[in-house]
Amino acid sequence: MGNLFGRVALVLVLVAFIAGGAWALGALNRKDVDPLAPPPFLVPLQEVSPGAAAPGAAQLPQPAQQQQGADPVDEWARRVSSKTDIPVRALKAYAQADVIMQSQAPACRMSWATLAGIGRVESHHGSIFGARLQDTGLPSKPIIGVPLNGSPGVRAIHDTDGGAYDGDTTWDRAVGPMQFIPGTWQRWAQRAAGDGLQADPQNIDDAALTAARYLCAGGRDVGTGAGWWQAIMSYNNSVEYGRNVFSGADAYARASLS
Repeated sequence: MGNLFGRVALVLVLVAFIAGGAWALGALNRKDVDPLAPPPFLVPLQEVSPGAAAPGAAQLPQPAQQQQGADPVDEWARRVSSKTDIPVRALKAYAQADVIMQSQAPACRMSWATLAGIGRVESHHGSIFGARLQDTGLPSKPIIGVPLNGSPGVRAIHDTDGGAYDGDTTWDRAVGPMQFIPGTWQRWAQRAAGDGLQADPQNIDDAALTAARYLCAGGRDVGTGAGWWQAIMSYNNSVEYGRNVFSGADAYARASLS
């Protein structure tokens, strides 16, 4: 009897296992099952000719959207983040820099999408090398590039900051989410918070605003193709780089309007 009950129990277990497997397979094939993760935000490379065009216009949150104490920037950032691969914290930094530049240099027509295009290429919005942006605006670990020692494909820039920003007293290294060379940072840096503290290239707010100031130098109008390309090529004198930034900026701008 014991053996019979054992066989019956084994059959029941096998039936249950097979039924469960069939249900799981059916669930995977059902059209109404949510995917495990959203698809990545794709940025098609645009083979635009330098100077021919600027990325499309991007939408920013408007104060009129504020309701019952809600933060329109936060709501906007969460909406745009859900459509792109940009972290909410990075979007807030790009938007803040855009707003500040509207006051400091309105003729420049700086766009948060252009800053996001740079942030995407330079550090994937502060997430390169396994880092992630914290609420403070700082990455979970400092973002520091390779030594600029003149090796193949790398410029030779001897130390200009005594290692203060990059920890290297021999060669300069690009630092922070927007990858500033220390000498350039020292010239253009501005603290986004306006709290009197020193600007930090690792802080996404300070880095985004400083990048905007640098791009707008010399009275540039980045709303035009000529002005936009002149600004981006001053950041990195490479057509391939410019096209990558353009492609990201244009894709982000379009996503913000949808």
